[in-house]
Amino acid sequence: MKEIRYFYVPEPELSELPGDEAQHAMRVLRLGVGDELVLVDGKGCLYDAVITEASNHHCRYRITQSRPQEPEWHGSIHLGMAPTKNIDRVEWMVEKATEIGMDHLSLLDTQFAERRVVKTERLERVAVAAMKQSHKAWKPVIDELEAFGSFVKRDDLPEQRFIAHCYELGSEAKPFLGDVLASKQPALVLIGPEGDFSVDEVRKAEAAGFRSVSLGTSRLRTETAALVAVHLMRLANR
Repeated sequence: MKEIRYFYVPEPELSELPGDEAQHAMRVLRLGVGDELVLVDGKGCLYDAVITEASNHHCRYRITQSRPQEPEWHGSIHLGMAPTKNIDRVEWMVEKATEIGMDHLSLLDTQFAERRVVKTERLERVAVAAMKQSHKAWKPVIDELEAFGSFVKRDDLPEQRFIAHCYELGSEAKPFLGDVLASKQPALVLIGPEGDFSVDEVRKAEAAGFRSVSLGTSRLRTETAALVAVHLMRLANR
């Protein structure tokens, strides 16, 4: 059985694959008139289509059926993460989190961060590839880098919000994230850089309504901690 290829088309009504997708279809996959495609708009809908015109740089299609998808999880899965010095680790995390299921990624500029510049265009491409590979209908929103202090004060954050860190600042141990996530509710988890958040940042977050949590007893790399947080939110929102 011939494999049906997925293509990201944010504006399917234009009836033509975007340039990079068209070149992949024509030059790499060598598709032609009459071949079938599945289009994904990244906003929750798949489209069955057939190629009607093909050249080296253009690929036009006719939509034969639209298939709105039921969400795979309830609530919204939002990750706030300080980017790592090695950008490859961030890209790996974006790929895997998209495959698992994530709605929103916010990049945070924190006190101990070792990376102050992130090209989100590359992360967008990674997310698109992972969305297509995993046959998902939603592409996560990826924000530009934002100062930690301004982010935690935003008024559009979910009520259920957490900050994971390695400190023990109170008399009681931090709860495990998986034990305190409410089922099927929007959630946001913040993950710090290799050097963790500063104590001042933790206190600012707590003052803004974030709850301090643990991700377990192991000391995790930033990208691993981020993926654990996404997975726990995904399990809570089944």
